[in-house]
Amino acid sequence: MKPAEFRALFPALRELTWLDTPGAPPGAGPVIAAMRDTIGTWSSGDFDWHAWDSAAVRAREMFAELVGVPATTVATMSSLAEAAATVAASLPRGRIVVAEKDFRSNRFPWLARHDVISVPARDGSTRTDDLIAALDDDVALLAVSEVTSRDGHRLDLAALRAATDRVGARLFVNLTQSLGVLRFDPAAVRPDYFAVHGYKWLLCPRGAAWLVTRPDRVDELRPLAPGWKSTAAPHGYFGGALDLAPDAGRCDASPAWFSWIGACAALQVLAALDPDRVERHVLGLAAHLADEAEALGLRPVHDGPQSHIVVLATDQADQLARSLAAHGVRATALGDRVRFGFHYFNDDTDITAVTRALAAGMRGENRCEQ
Repeated sequence: MKPAEFRALFPALRELTWLDTPGAPPGAGPVIAAMRDTIGTWSSGDFDWHAWDSAAVRAREMFAELVGVPATTVATMSSLAEAAATVAASLPRGRIVVAEKDFRSNRFPWLARHDVISVPARDGSTRTDDLIAALDDDVALLAVSEVTSRDGHRLDLAALRAATDRVGARLFVNLTQSLGVLRFDPAAVRPDYFAVHGYKWLLCPRGAAWLVTRPDRVDELRPLAPGWKSTAAPHGYFGGALDLAPDAGRCDASPAWFSWIGACAALQVLAALDPDRVERHVLGLAAHLADEAEALGLRPVHDGPQSHIVVLATDQADQLARSLAAHGVRATALGDRVRFGFHYFNDDTDITAVTRALAAGMRGENRCEQ
């Protein structure tokens, strides 16, 4: 699928320039249609809840195929925090290395159960070298986010895997801000665990998340909240002993049906994309915006490896946010910075719109005043 064809799937893009996918993307037409159909049958009573319940199983299989892992290693969950907390609760107590400025859903679960070594940001971002320097033989696990929306810095996962191997530590990777636009090869990175909440770059409704565990680690997993989904299929409802499923499905959350119905539709859309082409496209747009912003006197908050998320430092964030909104550009101001994220549906016309809005904002103008 070409970018223009993909773009046409998003009704909101007819009116808006959308660069706020680090927060949430607009709804894709096929996902919206699936949700509307579901709401319609719920309203009429013409539904089969067993069919709704099977959506999480289908989404597990589709996700496993998308990322190239066995479905038996995938647990379906409701959030990144639940995935991280599941791993944290399944590990023996030990020292965990995590970035001081990582997103809280990939920080607080480790703080709640383990001794944490916090790696501070340097020059505006968490550096791969600093994470590696914090590792020693006493570290049980390194927890990282490949990309965070705070700075858009992209970590070198291969280097982190090699470093954790040297000290015998495990590697947990949060892909919530990258999977769907940046290529990820589990066989090359070999993480012990990786997780993603699908409501950002995977275009899913909020509430559909996945935890993938290396096959030799699956037996160690323990569900945070054992329930009727914790056993092997077919699932029973009443009585019985706690007999956990032999695969990662033992950690499945009881599914929020509508989220998983939407997730199936979203994954079907993403399966039609070429991952290499998508990554080249979004990285090219991000580099283009960085160049245009520099010409205006704005620079990224860090000088490390860039991703599809461009975060510009500014002391005029509120003023720029007003100008962006006035020009129909959806982005996020974060106090001392403004953030833009590129999906496959973005194109060069979006760069033009953003550049115009930034320039107007820096002059203290907005569309209404012109």
